[in-house]
Amino acid sequence: MSVASGDERGTTERVLTLLGLLQQRQVWTGPELAARLGVTPRTVRRDVERLRTLGYPVHASQGVGGGYRLGPGQDLPPLLLDDEEAIATAVSLLAGAGGAVASAGEAALRALTKLDQVLPTRLRHEVRALAGSVESFGAGGRTLIDPKTLMTLARACRDEVEAAFDYPSGDELRARRVEPYRLVASDRRWYLLAYDLDRDDWRNFRVDRMREVSARTRRFRPRAAPDAAAYVQESVASRVYRHQARFLLHAPAATVRAQIPASAAVVRARGSERCEVTSGAANLDFVLMHIVLLGHDFDVLDPPELVERCRDLAAKLLSAAGNDGR
Repeated sequence: MSVASGDERGTTERVLTLLGLLQQRQVWTGPELAARLGVTPRTVRRDVERLRTLGYPVHASQGVGGGYRLGPGQDLPPLLLDDEEAIATAVSLLAGAGGAVASAGEAALRALTKLDQVLPTRLRHEVRALAGSVESFGAGGRTLIDPKTLMTLARACRDEVEAAFDYPSGDELRARRVEPYRLVASDRRWYLLAYDLDRDDWRNFRVDRMREVSARTRRFRPRAAPDAAAYVQESVASRVYRHQARFLLHAPAATVRAQIPASAAVVRARGSERCEVTSGAANLDFVLMHIVLLGHDFDVLDPPELVERCRDLAAKLLSAAGNDGR
């Protein structure tokens, strides 16, 4: 590309393109940037100065391995984001990074990485601490949640302060006071694992059902907590149902996990060729049929009455086959 054609792109567009290149990898040499932009190394140096004037910390080093590098910012770049907006954006990107669509998740991670590069030190530390309050299991299209709600709960988890919110109980909303521990993203929804102060026990709450969410000023000393992702998954997949069932499937855990949504069952490896599946349902026949339709040989582990249900189902299927449609 000639120098003239590069100039025709306009200074603003070229500087934005330069910024994008600096965000794509750690170090660029001057000649590399000049070739990508279609300008001279001298023009690259001028454009780098323009970025520095705008508040982007572009560092330059000489010698082997040297070049231009975009460093962490001392001030927010001119995106016109205040601190709260920058953190909300980062939390939203963190949520999007675990989405169902692979390309969207990868794009969110790339955007979060770029934002992390130019955040002020005080905000980078806060965003990374908030990230430590989030866990996940499964991958899927999640119910959309207000980023402000996620941020409020993530901060409460991080700062170890009580949280309060209204939550459905029967036909009414009731005030709940909790010691929040972790936000957990399933394949469909966001949950908060917390110690319920009024019920004196661990509970998980669907974030999309919360109303009037707030972080209080009262601090608490963290209790011994269960594994957040495992606890919520087991609760969503089995404990909330009237009946729970366990099966031993003669198939690798990875194969079965690809067939069953993470919110529908917990799959644990039992060696390389077998796995244990725990699931729940309002009706044992329902969960039994789902296991049958997976197409693998299996054994019933629990409950004992499910063995009899297998025999009844087998008898019905054999009877139907014997009738031969007549």
